[in-house]
Amino acid sequence: MSIKNAAKSASGRPLPIPGQEPKATVFAVLLAISLVHLFNDTIQSVIPAIFPILMDSMQLTYTQLGWISFAINFTASIMQPVVGMFSDRRPTPSLLPIGMGFTLTGMLLLALAQDYAAVLLAVVFVGLGSAAFHPEGSRVSHMAAGSRRGLAQSIFQVGGNAGQSLAPLLTSLVFVPLGQFGAIWFTVVAGAGILVQVFIARWYGQMLRTELYQRKTTKARRLKPDVKNRIIFALVVLIVLVFVRSWYNASIGSYYSFYLIQVFNLPLETAMVYIFLFLGAGALGTFFGGPLADRFGKRNMIFLSMALSAPLALLLPYANLFWTGVLLALIGFIMLSSFSVTVVYAQMLIPGRIGTISGLITGLAFGLGGVGALVLGNWIDKVGIEKVMVLCGFLPLLGVLSFLLPSDKQLNRWAEENGAEV
Repeated sequence: MSIKNAAKSASGRPLPIPGQEPKATVFAVLLAISLVHLFNDTIQSVIPAIFPILMDSMQLTYTQLGWISFAINFTASIMQPVVGMFSDRRPTPSLLPIGMGFTLTGMLLLALAQDYAAVLLAVVFVGLGSAAFHPEGSRVSHMAAGSRRGLAQSIFQVGGNAGQSLAPLLTSLVFVPLGQFGAIWFTVVAGAGILVQVFIARWYGQMLRTELYQRKTTKARRLKPDVKNRIIFALVVLIVLVFVRSWYNASIGSYYSFYLIQVFNLPLETAMVYIFLFLGAGALGTFFGGPLADRFGKRNMIFLSMALSAPLALLLPYANLFWTGVLLALIGFIMLSSFSVTVVYAQMLIPGRIGTISGLITGLAFGLGGVGALVLGNWIDKVGIEKVMVLCGFLPLLGVLSFLLPSDKQLNRWAEENGAEV
């Protein structure tokens, strides 16, 4: 099919292609990829959300739960940069529905798992599906963004964070009454995701012809040695910040329900509502963070998200039940407002490697979260959950390192000097 024949939306109307309208934002595609992100991350987040169910049915320790979290997140962490590097060299739209097929398989295995080893195998499949989706999903978001990169990445990421926020509620509605077999219903969600991915993959294939044509007409230039060293240093700092955010999120998403049950004697269903407050507010923060970063600067948003959440995180272990809910919502909104911003900032650091960088940053978020869950589970078994939650409150203080990141203007200057598009 010719490049002139633009992909069509579900209504039959042609969607603009980058070569014809370089500054147009294709909202139909952004909303579709965000919807699939919601499906994908809802399924992935169901895993830690059903930890109390698995602990009760299989008599697992906190350390064993940590290994489950590590298996899914570390699988996604390792494979995302690999998929990203592959797609940068050879973009493959079919990876989108194929990845969701892995996720569907994982949830089917989880519903039928009879022992701990089978659960580990199931979550590895879910991790592989997530690894296939995120780099290519981020590329689709980038291609559909036009000139509004921050907004586009926020629309894409808010789907994922909204999906994560639904997991605690789904635990109460699905897994508490149905038990582990309730996972079978999420194969339906994965099936719906495959259908939407087919539509996105068709648009992606159409746009890819124009993108490849533009690559052929643009000469690549090498970075100056001093600039390259500064970019590497900035990337390391950014990874540390992702590390801090991932470990703190792991402490809340994986274990805070146990803290609420132990300290406040809450039933599981009520404890999950508090986790929803954190994750749901985080989804809102993700959405607003991108547009605010477009206006006030991405580095500034990264710094503020850590600096403003740090004192609240320190107060959280000492709050009563009412203020615990308030603080969880505030921390989630503020801290996760930089979730999409860190991805766009990394793409500005290394332009032209959308898949690799997106896979690296989001993959690290998953992988470090998995390592964090494993380490925290081990600590909880040894010293108790209350002491560990107090220690986790100090993590956001490391956000002061964001002062070491170069400003947005500096990144733009580097890109101009090296002939790259930011």
